[in-house]
Amino acid sequence: MPPRRANPRRVKLHRIYSAAELAACLGVHKNTVRHWQANGLEPVSKGRPTLFDGETVRAFLAKRNASRKRPCPPGTLYCFKCRQPRPPAMGMVEASCQNATTGNLSAICEVCGTMMHRRTRLSAIASIMPNLDVQIREAGPRICERTEPSLNCDNRKD
Repeated sequence: MPPRRANPRRVKLHRIYSAAELAACLGVHKNTVRHWQANGLEPVSKGRPTLFDGETVRAFLAKRNASRKRPCPPGTLYCFKCRQPRPPAMGMVEASCQNATTGNLSAICEVCGTMMHRRTRLSAIASIMPNLDVQIREAGPRICERTEPSLNCDNRKD
C-alpha cells in the first residue's frame, strides 16, 4: 500500500519527469499527478508530453504538506475527532513519564469528550500547559520488575 502522503524528497531536483514517471517515483496514480496539475502544479511547457521539473514538484508538495499542519498553541492538545487544537476539559491534564526526559500528556476534549494525547519533554510542560492543572503520574512497574508472578496461565503444562 502506498504512503498516505507523497514524500517530496523522493523527487530529484535536477530532473524532468513525465506524469507517469512522477507517479511511479512518488508511488501515486498518474491521475493524482493530473489532479495536482489542475490544483497549481506547473508543467515545464504547455505542449505534450506534459513534463514537470523536479524542483517545482518538490516545492509544490512541500507547500501542500505544510498547509495541512495545525500547530497547537500553548494550553491546547490536538483532538483527532474535531481535527482542531482544543483546550482540555475542566483545565485538567495528566502527564505520564516515559523515561527521564519525555512523557505523554493526556486530557479530555472540551467539545466532543474524546481523549487527546500529546508527546512532550517533561521540562517543557510548564510552557506548553500554562495555568492548567497538570498531574504527573508515575508509570506502572514493568512485568520483570514485579514481585508477584504474572497471572497469565496460558503457558502451564498439564
